[in-house]
Amino acid sequence: MSTHQGQSKLDKVLAEAREYKAKRESGYREKALKLYPWICGRCTREFTHSNLRELTVHHRDHNHDNNPSDGSNWELLCLYCHDNEHAKYEELIQYGPTSETQVEAATYNPFAELKNMMNKK
Repeated sequence: MSTHQGQSKLDKVLAEAREYKAKRESGYREKALKLYPWICGRCTREFTHSNLRELTVHHRDHNHDNNPSDGSNWELLCLYCHDNEHAKYEELIQYGPTSETQVEAATYNPFAELKNMMNKK
């Protein structure tokens, strides 16, 4: 097998992979843009037709093949927040969870004695 044949085979595989990715993305992206308002779910930046290309669909479980029709695995994020989210996920995979991200639940209840205070009247 010559180098030229190997290269054309590689080009064909890459073209098929790109086509598959574009087809898959166009389906769920279009659905997500119809379901959700054009606002980044993290920084709340708003988008219009002119800058909509900067709004991405993020898969909450990081599985790009999990695309339920109700959109429950999607959220719209701007390019920057999407990159940040994937960087956090990569750090979690590489280093594991850190104690800094594990925050204890709040136990203070500011209304705990409200009923007693109202009964004193």
